Amino acid sequence: MISKDYTIIDQHGMHARPAAALLKLARQFRAEILLKKDDRTIPLKSMLNILSLAIKYGDTLTVIIQGEDEPSASEALHVFFVEEMKKF
Repeated sequence: MISKDYTIIDQHGMHARPAAALLKLARQFRAEILLKKDDRTIPLKSMLNILSLAIKYGDTLTVIIQGEDEPSASEALHVFFVEEMKKF
């Protein structure tokens, strides 16, 4: 299991476009990917799940990855949260 924290740097938070890109990225891996915000943890499997967290600028998320391709999923999600989130 790999667990990493990320702070949302997009001033608009996690709206539909970055949520869709995150979901598309997560679907490329076999590992189970979970997002945790405060006391809620959701599987990264649907837009509704992501948007239900109401992720805003400055919020900290914990990404939890469990499964056979953990390292590659972790690396790709790291790039997403550190680099790609800046583009939305």
